[in-house]
Amino acid sequence: MYGVDQKGGEHNIQFAAENDWITNLGSFYSDKPSQLYIEAIEPSVILQIKKPDLLYLYINYHKFDRNFRIIIERKYIELQNRVLQNISSTAEERYKAFLEQYPNLTNRLPNTQIASYLGITPEFLSKIRKDMAREA
Repeated sequence: MYGVDQKGGEHNIQFAAENDWITNLGSFYSDKPSQLYIEAIEPSVILQIKKPDLLYLYINYHKFDRNFRIIIERKYIELQNRVLQNISSTAEERYKAFLEQYPNLTNRLPNTQIASYLGITPEFLSKIRKDMAREA
């Protein structure tokens, strides 16, 4: 999931690996066009549900309501942790956290997307990787 700034720069907010999911709840619940894009960079299963249908499921199938709430709560915690990292961690610490959170994505994503997620340039990401390789 990413946003695009006025200069056309992409800012990656979130990735979803196998058995994970991504959604834009703000747009879904506000009925307003999204300012975010969700792009599948590998073959994926895409599910869509209309708002009235989702609300019907919540009301009539409590297990669905509970499971969805738990998923949303976990994603919310994940985003809170990411915001805290962005304002209090170094770029290297953010990269190490990325490696922990998404261990299977490092070699599958372009450096530009990882760098965008970390809030750094691809060149600085290369420097971090080089420095970490020297330390190992």
